[in-house]
Amino acid sequence: MPGPIPKRSDQRRRNNKPDGPDLVKASAGAAPDAPPADPDWHPIATRWFEALAESGQSQFYEASDWATAVYVADAMSRNLKQGRFSAQLFQSVMSAMTDLLTTEGARRRARVELERETGPDPAEAARVTLMDSYRKAAGGGDA
Repeated sequence: MPGPIPKRSDQRRRNNKPDGPDLVKASAGAAPDAPPADPDWHPIATRWFEALAESGQSQFYEASDWATAVYVADAMSRNLKQGRFSAQLFQSVMSAMTDLLTTEGARRRARVELERETGPDPAEAARVTLMDSYRKAAGGGDA
């Protein structure tokens, strides 16, 4: 989807029907396991590949997606190991990483949102703490 990165669904003012064709569904293959990282890869490529296996979007990966990730990590490793950095290869690697939904912008364009199952919202916790400090400063104490 071209254009600016869409906002997260909880940040949109309207929930209009999405543009584009209706969703087409098909049966998925058996859930594949992430292949191991190649020990000969550059450390940065290894870290990226291992982080990919731990990331939320990997739950949607098929065996072909993991094969693509292995190829991308190998290309990334070759680019990082060679004496002269190739901007063209870097752009190709970044494009393939986008296809694997490795960035927030790519996931939003594909309408995939990942949510962490953590405690309260940090911004909300900060507001509560701020309100408590105002209450104490105003002499409200513990109520």
